[in-house]
Amino acid sequence: MNQTAIKEPLSFEDFKKEVLQDYKIARTSRECSLLGRREVLTGKAKFGIFGDGKEVPQLALAKAFRDGDFRSGYYRDQTFMMAIGALNVQQFFAGLFGHSDIEHDPMSAGRQMGGHFATHSLDENGDWKKLTAQKNSSADISPTAGQMPRLLGLAQASKVYREFANMDTANNFSVAGNEVAWGTIGNASTSEGLFFETINAAGVLQVPMVMSVWDDEYGISVHAKYQTTKENISEILKGFQRDEDHKGYEIIRVAGWDYVALIEAYNKASQIAREQHVPVLIHVQQLTQPQGHSTSGSHERYKSKERLEWEAEFDCLSKMRNWIIENGISTEESLDELDQILKKEVLEAKKAAWSAYIDPIKNERTELVNLLRSIAAQSVNRDSIEKSANELESIKEPIRKEILSTARKILRLVINEAPQATIAEFIQQYFEKIQPKFSSNLYSNSKDSLAHIVEVPATYDDQAEEVDARVVLRDNFDAIFTKHENALIFGEDSGNIGDVNQGLEGLQEKFGETRISDAGIREATILGQGIGMAMRGLRPIAEIQYLDYLLYAIQIMSDDLATLQYRTSGKQKAPLIVRTRGHRLEGIWHSGSPMGMIINAIRGMHVLVPRNMTKAAGFYNALLETDEPALVIECLNGYRLKETMPNNLGEFKTPIGVVETIKEGKDITVVSYGSTLRVIEQAAAELLELGIEVELIDCQSLLPFDIKHDIAVSLKKTNRLLVVDEDVPGGASAYLLQEILETQAGYRYLDSAPQTLTAKAHRPSYGTDGDYFSKPSSEDVFEAIYAIMNEANPTKYPSLY
Repeated sequence: MNQTAIKEPLSFEDFKKEVLQDYKIARTSRECSLLGRREVLTGKAKFGIFGDGKEVPQLALAKAFRDGDFRSGYYRDQTFMMAIGALNVQQFFAGLFGHSDIEHDPMSAGRQMGGHFATHSLDENGDWKKLTAQKNSSADISPTAGQMPRLLGLAQASKVYREFANMDTANNFSVAGNEVAWGTIGNASTSEGLFFETINAAGVLQVPMVMSVWDDEYGISVHAKYQTTKENISEILKGFQRDEDHKGYEIIRVAGWDYVALIEAYNKASQIAREQHVPVLIHVQQLTQPQGHSTSGSHERYKSKERLEWEAEFDCLSKMRNWIIENGISTEESLDELDQILKKEVLEAKKAAWSAYIDPIKNERTELVNLLRSIAAQSVNRDSIEKSANELESIKEPIRKEILSTARKILRLVINEAPQATIAEFIQQYFEKIQPKFSSNLYSNSKDSLAHIVEVPATYDDQAEEVDARVVLRDNFDAIFTKHENALIFGEDSGNIGDVNQGLEGLQEKFGETRISDAGIREATILGQGIGMAMRGLRPIAEIQYLDYLLYAIQIMSDDLATLQYRTSGKQKAPLIVRTRGHRLEGIWHSGSPMGMIINAIRGMHVLVPRNMTKAAGFYNALLETDEPALVIECLNGYRLKETMPNNLGEFKTPIGVVETIKEGKDITVVSYGSTLRVIEQAAAELLELGIEVELIDCQSLLPFDIKHDIAVSLKKTNRLLVVDEDVPGGASAYLLQEILETQAGYRYLDSAPQTLTAKAHRPSYGTDGDYFSKPSSEDVFEAIYAIMNEANPTKYPSLY
């Protein structure tokens, strides 16, 4: 059945019921905002940012929203979430209080502040639910306009599914590509580059995206005249309006207080986007923000008396109320009575949310207080312990920090007494019980997680051909796209010419422009395409041409992709593979290795650093069997080097989180990754002439890193360690040292001080000389290792300098 089929006309009685139901939702949402602000000001909640003033347009959006559709919005959309049945009042307040139980706060289990909304795409096992049978909201993030790149991918998925129905024969993710991705944003945030980049990309791709701009003329305290040219986003985007000769947008303007016009606007937008796959911009104007931006300040400080009077008159809820009375749908007296009922219901739901939040903590507090009083009777510090117990018990509304802090301080008082073991056990058990509420689901726990991947070595025919390494990669991608029908790749130069290094040569011609496609120069939205499509069941590979240009996308990777499973407590996932290339080319902008920055910005993703293309291909094969996002960094100077062609393309898998010893030795362990390994191999061969045997270990992956602790095993043999890295001093090398010395306790086996050899603090200068004087050379490696051996045995290895 066509989802956009026209409904039968409502009777007047049914029409009245629908309008009054809408009013109830809007009024309930408003009461939540008003009461929510008070909860913050009393200290029960830490911060509040609410959707008051935006209720009526969100009702209209909800009416046009269908099962299978996706929202990618921002923190004002509580009315919409209530209208689609994805948020009730008690859940709203549970989120405001930060309840760390997904059953109470289904939006994020208390991991995000209130106003950040999500639905559950995954079941309790981490498997996909049938997304076409529910209304969907991708998990919000706070950075303004950060929701935009993902929105593009959510919309593009419908376009892909419409062309390739075989990618989802069960209709779990799409029904003939009829789903619309709905975006929302505040007018001030349209100033962000991510907004413009996404708007442009959606116009180019012609995807079913409806973008709503809630315009109340302010961005926090800053008026639109400081935000937007002409103070009007739809005015300056008029050039995007489609016409007979050009594809583009349908642009709609509507007053945010006009209930009827809003419904008409959203129905029109839904039909255009859903049926024609044309993006739509809805500029919702003349909105208000009755309580100001958030609980961090008052809007009376920056709005004029005239503006505040206008906002009181044009409050969308007041205008809807007047319209209901004027059209005989209800009376003022009936609405007054209804308002009071709803106010009471919201208050009761708030109380229930608070009780559900605080009661378990009070029970935990009682358990500790009773334990402390028992311990006090056995301790010479009885008075101090009883005082702490009394102080903890007297806290009217305790938090878990206060419970655990008290217990840990008491532990110090009984360190040499019999009760030490008892209180220590309480602390350990409390951590085991509570810590996961705040730390779980950074990575997948499903049956498709990396933990379940088994290594499959590359195998070779007896007469296997030596080929350019990029051919191994190309033919493996060929096997991948044949095996995985829902896999696709896109990026700058990825399509027509088969990427700049010919790793995709000829594949667009074989698999088509949708699956092997070019993209504009817009790294953030290339990433966003991948995130959104991965959230809808596709297996995208987003290609960022060079590692140095990953910085354009690092914010989206860090704030959105890497945190997705964590911030939804395991209820959403986006198994996106990000492909890029870097290391050891000559020049500032194509040879950077900002690995320290990357690995610390994107915890929640895997970072893989293959030393050659066969290893890289094995990573792609492995990742497509998992449900976790990852970054694969190919060696930029390795595509033309010779490698042997495997005979099990698409099947061999490089182990993730496992190091490889590529040269055994007894004198020193050298740890590195990527292109630098070839530099070290040259130095190791020269050191062998002097009798120094280097054990060379390839990290292979930085996140996760050496999960079997093989490097510690190597150190037991060599007793010396050098980490070589082409990142800046203190970059990835610092991370590697911490992992080896602390996590693996490798310090126990060292007879010499562990050392690092890194690039200089600056970017590498241009040209071969620039590379030589900027990054570790084979001579640098030779001399660093020789100096360590000189310290150990100066007679055998006299000083070079």
